[in-house]
Amino acid sequence: MENILVQQDIAQKRIVNILFYGHVGCGQEMIEEQLRCEREQRTTAGHDQILFETETKQIISQGQVSFTHDIERRDYDDSTAADVVIFVIIAIPQAFKYDCEHGLFEKHVMLIKTVGIPYVVVLINKMDNPNVNWNQAIYEDIKDKFSYVLKKCGFKPGEDTVFMPCSGMSGPFIKENREEQLVPWYTGPTFIEYLDSLPSFNRRSIDGPLRIPIFYSYKETVIIDTGVIEIVTNVFVMGKIESGCCRVGDKCIIMPNRTQVEVKNIYYKRIETDSCVCGETVRLKLKNVEEEEISPGFMICDAEQEPCGVGRVFDAQIMLTDYYPIICSGFCALLYINEAIFDVQLQKLILIRDQNTNKIIQERPRFIKQGQVAIARFELTQSGQTICMEPFKRFPQLAHFMLRDCCDRVVVFGKVLKIIE
Repeated sequence: MENILVQQDIAQKRIVNILFYGHVGCGQEMIEEQLRCEREQRTTAGHDQILFETETKQIISQGQVSFTHDIERRDYDDSTAADVVIFVIIAIPQAFKYDCEHGLFEKHVMLIKTVGIPYVVVLINKMDNPNVNWNQAIYEDIKDKFSYVLKKCGFKPGEDTVFMPCSGMSGPFIKENREEQLVPWYTGPTFIEYLDSLPSFNRRSIDGPLRIPIFYSYKETVIIDTGVIEIVTNVFVMGKIESGCCRVGDKCIIMPNRTQVEVKNIYYKRIETDSCVCGETVRLKLKNVEEEEISPGFMICDAEQEPCGVGRVFDAQIMLTDYYPIICSGFCALLYINEAIFDVQLQKLILIRDQNTNKIIQERPRFIKQGQVAIARFELTQSGQTICMEPFKRFPQLAHFMLRDCCDRVVVFGKVLKIIE
């Protein structure tokens, strides 16, 4: 029998999703282990694991993206789920030089800039290595070179980016300043202090309209014998609440078909609760709908609030990956957005924009090259199809998408700017 937990107060600490970027062996696991020592580990709804808590926030780790020459779909999916990205850089000069020479930093920094990550932390790890020994000159050299990459991609070190030395093995500057005598040249915050000082993120709001992109649905058949055998079919959906909150008994609609449903039960894995909030992955039992009426990418919205955007033609900001030197109007690919997959065609290129200054470089270009950021118009190729999506300014987490070619390679990253029709 499933345990029942009644959540008395739906308001709670703000959830902050962090994502580590670094090589295998960069020390990310040791850093997380240092943070877990803060208090007994526990979980939130779904599969989310609370790494640690501050006075005002619950910090959830989304894992690690490894530096590779090719950016994969999982890297993109993980990045769109993050509020803060942490680059873990090995302080050993030879290792850092290799990454610089092979250009591994720039393409990953450009990725997180494209998906709209607002804050970046650069942890220069293994400063206690005998070849480094908390050398300020080595730290400053890495900081200067990485700052150049960040500025080139549109970040502003000192405003939306912070650097700090640390040791994942022994823990200095992760939780507390234990090396003040050894490292008098660093007077900045610790990792935890910086995360706790960040303003509340507006990417997900408890008070906002309900948005739950569905990534899985199924049905269960139950036989009830009360003298008369009755067969009952229950429909379940799973999704991550990107905005708003949900309670048992709420009247909702499933977009884009506007199917009216009622929330009968809410589950955190095997735990039942009476409410859930944004940032949590949940399982809902729904009433008044058949499983065949639901597909991945459909969106649950509150029946009394404005529903999500729906369309088949949209303008988007896009950036090419390394697979195609150029693309132009007529380019066809598979669109992946909010767990949905559709065939899409590039109708026209509207303009090319400078990533740093946001100034228009060229209007109505014939093609877009690698390294350029363009505004383009897309249309679903199959008539009658529509998709659930939101403009980036309103719901950044629901505006991100990617395009894959016939060889299943990720060729474009983008974000929806405007729904045309």
